[in-house]
Amino acid sequence: MIHIKMRRLIAASLLAFLLSLLLAVPELLIVKADTPETPVDYACTGRDQLRFPRQCSNIGPAENITGLALLGALSNQPLPAVSPDPNLNYLPFEYLRVGKSGTAKYGSVDDALDRKNTVGEIPPGYLFVSYIDRIEKNGKIIYMIEPGVYIRGDNVSRYTPPEFQGLIFNENPIRPFGWIMGGNYVSTAPGLNQPAGTRWAYRYEVIQIYDTRNVDGLDWYMIGPEEWVEQRLVALVYPNPERPEGIPDNRWIEINLYEQTISLYEDGRLQYATLVSSGSNGWWTQPGVFQVYAKLETDTMSGAFASDRSDYYYLEDVPWVMYYDEARAIHGAYWHNNYGYPTSHGCVNLSHADAQWIFDWSQEGTWVYVWDPSGETPTDPDVYTPGGA
Repeated sequence: MIHIKMRRLIAASLLAFLLSLLLAVPELLIVKADTPETPVDYACTGRDQLRFPRQCSNIGPAENITGLALLGALSNQPLPAVSPDPNLNYLPFEYLRVGKSGTAKYGSVDDALDRKNTVGEIPPGYLFVSYIDRIEKNGKIIYMIEPGVYIRGDNVSRYTPPEFQGLIFNENPIRPFGWIMGGNYVSTAPGLNQPAGTRWAYRYEVIQIYDTRNVDGLDWYMIGPEEWVEQRLVALVYPNPERPEGIPDNRWIEINLYEQTISLYEDGRLQYATLVSSGSNGWWTQPGVFQVYAKLETDTMSGAFASDRSDYYYLEDVPWVMYYDEARAIHGAYWHNNYGYPTSHGCVNLSHADAQWIFDWSQEGTWVYVWDPSGETPTDPDVYTPGGA
């Protein structure tokens, strides 16, 4: 019994002695992972690289991880945005695409069947009409395009408008964002001759921009770790809550002709952003500061600019029209799916869902700021016609 007590006393004394040594030299309790003498074997995550840099290597792959983490490319933080109501894709119209040669109009179904007693025509051109009814008789199809007016179905085809929607924002994003314009494999590094990665970026995919590099005269954007796309494959929004010069109100629409995007701001906060199709080369959308002067739920747009009228177009029931610069308007464009590319005769084309959201948000008098950061769009007003769809 005495021996057991003696052993316990000796063990307790030894433990007390060791503790006194540790307390006397506190440096022994510290892991000096940040000193050159201490080798670092710890493979840090991006999060740890930021939180505990002294425990992580600063060279090689770890340095790359640190850079990516500082840019935010490892956090996968989503945009402060939500998708609009998908019901905005609904249109109260059924559309027909008419053949380029045009078609005759008739006053009755039987006249249309017999090709007699025409009451007018839709002349040759780029042609879309809406219809009220579809009638099948004697093996033929006839469409009523307005009360008492009919066209034959052998030179038309039913057309379903494409669906696309932008984003509603609840706060300002911290970095540029946008959409992929052409499906392609992303590059592993900036530059045309860099190897392609395994990730496929699909059209209309939403991306965020974490870094920008200019290589051989082209801007390349980092959209993820070792994922780069070049400027011609994206359409971007650079959030800017500052009022543009010439805008006296805290509510405005910004149209970026180079990026082919539109952004809505109120009280310094981004409200909505999406893609547009502005005027094509020679039919530019005019830069400047304007105001919406008329709002129409639908309008019919037609016109021709060539002397031989070879470029004639006729578009019925164009939805959600906001005129702001003579005949130039912001409106839905159901007849194409080129959002993100210049396409129009000067108007600012949107998907019909985006156009409805912006139409509901806007008022007559809402300010519109149109600009081209590249400086390529003419600013001389003398080069502009009144505009068109």
